Amino acid sequence: MVFSKKNICVLFLGILENKFGTISFPIARKAGSIIEREVNRTAGQIAITDYDVIRELNNYSLVDCKLKTGRTHQIRVHMKAIGHPIVGDTLYGCASSLISRQALHSYQIECVHPVSKKFLSFSCGLPKDIKALII
Repeated sequence: MVFSKKNICVLFLGILENKFGTISFPIARKAGSIIEREVNRTAGQIAITDYDVIRELNNYSLVDCKLKTGRTHQIRVHMKAIGHPIVGDTLYGCASSLISRQALHSYQIECVHPVSKKFLSFSCGLPKDIKALII
C-alpha cells in the first residue's frame, strides 16, 4: 500500500521559532548503527516533513506533522536536527518524567488500496497519556 497522507501529532521540547514550515533534510542510517538514523547531506535520501504548531505549553510545542516522504524515524531525526526533540524519545532526545514513551501519535492515515483501488482513510484520537500532557 502506498500512503498518500500521514498526519501525526507530536509534543516537542521547546518553543519553535517558526510556527509552521517544511523541514527538508536527507536522512541516512547512522554509521555503526542498525537502528539510528541521522541527517546526512551526502549519503541521505530525500525526506520532507511539513509542520504546524497547534499550541505552546510552557517549554513545549504541540505540533501537527505531515509526512511528504516516509523515511525511518523521519520526524524524530528532523526535529532533533532543528533542536526540538520529541518529548520522551530516548533514542534521539532523552527520557521524560511526563510520559513513558515518545509523545508521538499518528492520528490519520489515508491511502489508495493497491488491489481494490478504493480510497481508505483511518483516524484515531489522541491516547490518554498524550491528552494528559496537553490539558
